[in-house]
Amino acid sequence: MVLLTFNIVNIEAECKKGVEISDDERLKITTENTKAILRILDIHDTKASFFVEISIAEKLQNLLKAISSQGHEIAFYNKNSSLEEIENVKKFVQEFLEKQIKGIRQKDFKQPQESLKSLEFNYVSNIDNANILFPFKRLKRDTQINEEDGLSVVPESISPYSQLPYNDFVFQMLPTGYYQSMVFETLKKDDFVLIYLNSWQFTDFNKYKFEVPFYRRLNSGKKMEDKLDSLLSWINEKEMATSRMKDYIF
Repeated sequence: MVLLTFNIVNIEAECKKGVEISDDERLKITTENTKAILRILDIHDTKASFFVEISIAEKLQNLLKAISSQGHEIAFYNKNSSLEEIENVKKFVQEFLEKQIKGIRQKDFKQPQESLKSLEFNYVSNIDNANILFPFKRLKRDTQINEEDGLSVVPESISPYSQLPYNDFVFQMLPTGYYQSMVFETLKKDDFVLIYLNSWQFTDFNKYKFEVPFYRRLNSGKKMEDKLDSLLSWINEKEMATSRMKDYIF
């Protein structure tokens, strides 16, 4: 099973000298990038899970409605929100969409799992930092979904052969053919492959003058769209099953 997920987050990079990009403009970029992702998913009739950063979720009501109306899952991405903030946004979004939010993802700042359970989340999908040195860290990890503190804990996927993780950085940097081989070989051994990308990776950095490392500019914007399109074409060609996170877990 291929679990395709997207982190909907504003780009945090500083602007180049003499350029100013407001918070509202950053939100607009995030919306544009997410709509590009939705178009590609729609072309390939593929459903995914969208982890929306909590601090911007209430500002993206039209986008959330579009994601949900196309049959995708909406979950939360916790950047650094308090439990009270998480609870308030969860209630708002659930009432707005008339759907329960079952999943949450965290990276640097992690709320205790028992606290997340008390807010009626069903699963947590934590991720690690992904940068140019990341592939040289931690070459082994659990690839099974476990129950902890009343939550289903979904680990990041890692290729058992190349030992590379399926994070946003690896997808952006690896040649498409090699990445596809990784997915194919991993599914021979593991029950699922969890792939995650960030909405900001689809930013056109020629149009928007952000200060980002050279290796993060490579294959960004339209090239990321093309890589995602190629991956989904290959998945459908090989008749591989895909699923939203909540459907696969429960």
